[in-house]
Amino acid sequence: MLSTLSVGLKQLWRCICLQNRIFWRTPIAAFFTLVFPILMLVLFTAIFGNDDFDSVYGRITSSQFYTPGLAVYAAASSTYTGIGITLASRRELGILKRVRGTPLPPWAYLGGVVLSAVWIAALGVTAMVVLGVAAYGVNIEAAKLPAMIITFVVGTASFAALGLALSSLARTVSMAVPAANATLLPLAFISDIFVPFGTDIPQWLDVIGDIFPLKHFGRAFSEAMNPFSAAPAFEWQRLAILLAWLVVGALVASRKFSWEPPVLAGRSSRRRSRASGGDAE
Repeated sequence: MLSTLSVGLKQLWRCICLQNRIFWRTPIAAFFTLVFPILMLVLFTAIFGNDDFDSVYGRITSSQFYTPGLAVYAAASSTYTGIGITLASRRELGILKRVRGTPLPPWAYLGGVVLSAVWIAALGVTAMVVLGVAAYGVNIEAAKLPAMIITFVVGTASFAALGLALSSLARTVSMAVPAANATLLPLAFISDIFVPFGTDIPQWLDVIGDIFPLKHFGRAFSEAMNPFSAAPAFEWQRLAILLAWLVVGALVASRKFSWEPPVLAGRSSRRRSRASGGDAE
């Protein structure tokens, strides 16, 4: 039993390392996952200044608002978008089918994809927070670090499960890319990530933001960095909503995920025509 578990963990570790190497060999993925959110923090702070303004977290500086929000966006991009597009692309190319036919346990391969994305998300969040603290004087308190860590773990787990669900519903990369962008980017604008609406947001947009997980991830992580919140600054209700979305994503993935490449309409019609032609002969 222990030897089987040890072998499985070694296989999982190798899969994680392999997925990390693949990520770093794809510069465009590294740019949009890690560099792009950092550029947005620098640009937003340069454009809007770093003065105090009234927000849902109290009167804070622009950098204090954008640092945790963009850190959350980087984490969601790495897990939800990264996992969804990666697995849809590999399914379409037939890579998942070939992996399924090897002795490698399926759970080890999927675990490698998911945990690699979580590791990249951790790097993105760390880089964002370090930049905010070092360059802009963003507040961090030691007593609130557990809330930051637990919020990150729950949030990335939720978006990783949703990434698996996305790859299950969007069978091809041409479906996964627009689906990921059409769901994550608009939510970032109404979830206090890109725009500090505060109480000025229209009520119907506020309701939509409350339904989906990005706003709860951003608010919970921002409260853990909010200089006006009392330690330990856990947002239990928002964490519960993130866990509910984790369950939804896991259920969809468990029922809809496929290792087989999709059968396209054009391909299937050509097969039927060849079959009918052969019968005619």
